[in-house]
Amino acid sequence: MRCTEKHESCASRDRCSRRLIDIQDEKIRENMSRIKHKIGILSGKGGVGKTTVTVNLATALNSMGKKVGILDGDIHGPNIPKMLGVEDARPYVDERGIHPITTPEGIKVVSISYFLPDRDTPVIWRGPKISGAIRQFLSDVVWGELDYLLIDTPPGTGDVQLTIMQSIPDIDGVIIVTTPEEVALQDARRSVAMARMLNIPILGLIENMAGFVCPYCNKVVDIFGRGGGERAAKELGIDFLGRIPLDVKAREASDRGVPMVLLDCPASKEFKKIVEKIVKKLEG
Repeated sequence: MRCTEKHESCASRDRCSRRLIDIQDEKIRENMSRIKHKIGILSGKGGVGKTTVTVNLATALNSMGKKVGILDGDIHGPNIPKMLGVEDARPYVDERGIHPITTPEGIKVVSISYFLPDRDTPVIWRGPKISGAIRQFLSDVVWGELDYLLIDTPPGTGDVQLTIMQSIPDIDGVIIVTTPEEVALQDARRSVAMARMLNIPILGLIENMAGFVCPYCNKVVDIFGRGGGERAAKELGIDFLGRIPLDVKAREASDRGVPMVLLDCPASKEFKKIVEKIVKKLEG
């Protein structure tokens, strides 16, 4: 949303900018009012599987009969379309707004990757432009009536996370994703602290890559340690939602655009338990 008027003074330009922000805020409120539950997926550190969690949470909710959407908020690393097998699709725009891609299973998806010339084009933007894109996805995408909107975020505690937490009215909360080793847990604590500073509920913590499932003997080997996420959750006073092991089957399926929860494997079984906890927490 951009002002095209000519202004005689800085004061008039500022008034116009505030008016445009107020208009967009109202559009966001109206759009989000049609969505029952809004959840941000956070991780303090990169590479802990946050996008994997987002995709599988959405798929599991969808398989339970929920209407689900995913906003890919990782502007610099938009991988949601690839992991859902819909990276070659293109949304369309009409007078109502931007219409999200719908996967064959019925999950609605919007990502900046759909608006790039090709999948290898980098997004070289500064913070204000990134925040503007996130707000436009919230205000101008025709999400319709949804039970859940999941917002995948980049690692850290920066512009995207701040924009999401401050722009979405009545956000249900955030889910923190970490791996068992101390470096990842340290960054996860920062994400928890950020949410608390902004008075955003924390739905719980997921420990991803909690052991490796041997493809030959099915034994779980704790290559990154074990229990760090559960201990951190206890120390921080938040719910521990569960742990998901590394599984070769799950990784291979993700590369093909098939979420792990659709497989019969240890990672899928653990993830479904986590989803049941989240639904019970939000829906009773």
